Amino acid sequence: MQLSKLVSNLPPYHFAGVQKKLNERKAAGVDVISLSTGDPDLPAPAQVVERLCSAMQDPENHRYPEYRGMRALHEAIAAWFERRFGVQLTPERDILPLIGSKEGLAYAAMAVLNAGDVALIPDPYYPVYITGSTNVGAEPYMLPLLEQDNYLPDLESIPPHILKKARLLWLNYPNNPTAGYADRAFFEHVVEFARRHNIVIVHDMAYAEVYFDDFRPMSILEVEGANEVAVELHSLSKTYNMAGFRIGMLVGNHELVDAIGRLKSNIDTGIFRPIQYAAIEALNLPASWIEQRNVIYRRRRDLLLEGCNAIGMRAGISRAGLYIWAAIPQGFTSREFTDWLFEQTGVLVAPGSNFGPRGEGYVRIAMTSPDERIEAALERMKAVVAK
Repeated sequence: MQLSKLVSNLPPYHFAGVQKKLNERKAAGVDVISLSTGDPDLPAPAQVVERLCSAMQDPENHRYPEYRGMRALHEAIAAWFERRFGVQLTPERDILPLIGSKEGLAYAAMAVLNAGDVALIPDPYYPVYITGSTNVGAEPYMLPLLEQDNYLPDLESIPPHILKKARLLWLNYPNNPTAGYADRAFFEHVVEFARRHNIVIVHDMAYAEVYFDDFRPMSILEVEGANEVAVELHSLSKTYNMAGFRIGMLVGNHELVDAIGRLKSNIDTGIFRPIQYAAIEALNLPASWIEQRNVIYRRRRDLLLEGCNAIGMRAGISRAGLYIWAAIPQGFTSREFTDWLFEQTGVLVAPGSNFGPRGEGYVRIAMTSPDERIEAALERMKAVVAK
């Protein structure tokens, strides 16, 4: 069968391959510890599951759902956003529920970019930024994220001839994979930059509610004028341990929200209503639920930081997000090290090169396994890495 050039040129999605590798080793009897993906091992809140189950009993909810989501869900998102960030959103205009925030990234590229346009992409990056951009014929221009700059891009270094063609800037803070974070001064500069050059900002904030110590990530929409140039994506996967539910949301600039809504309505048929009711239940949980859950992740972060640094895998402090970004021993590429570690110990981490050229020399380690499994993984790593 002759397939389209788009599909023929599409690389395999890394994390689909990871699952295959895990399954093969488990089938061979290996005790595998996966610290490679940001898939929360903690359960969704009990009341969220109960609301999902009760809503499924109503035959009315078995019908096609609303294309752009229930009004009640829009209102719950708006109320949550104002409580959390102090930003007022108009429910029917500034909000679009999504079947997971990942689809919103692809739709955003489709809504903004034309063939020949430039997409400004941070490196390292979440792979969908690249595929979403190139699938519509845009040209990626990579912005290095360097440790000494706290993994923030230097926007003023972009050449004028690139800026003339640039239409979209991808951002992701708290950052995956580097665990970098952004402050108000950075976001103010980004908004001013985007307005000056007529560039759309798509801020992927999937890790907004995983934070530690005295740090609390801010929304770019808190910056004055941001809603003229920016949209932001949020995920209930990481926020409320609802990865399998597949629900997130896009908020911000109403023109882009509407455009992506038009794309969605021509491609899918909305979110199963019981999942929307479950999302409303989650968004109405008290902030204390997040704080208590983050105590667990903070303990895991501390275990990983201490363990990695003790065996010479230098890892900087992570103030938010689900990952540790650790340097690998000399003499390996990041993929070689990852494969070697898996073969030697059964511990699987993600090679930094999966997230772009600037990820070479690092691995990403996820906090999404129980404490005792993290401790066991670190013991296995110590036995081979520290030699």
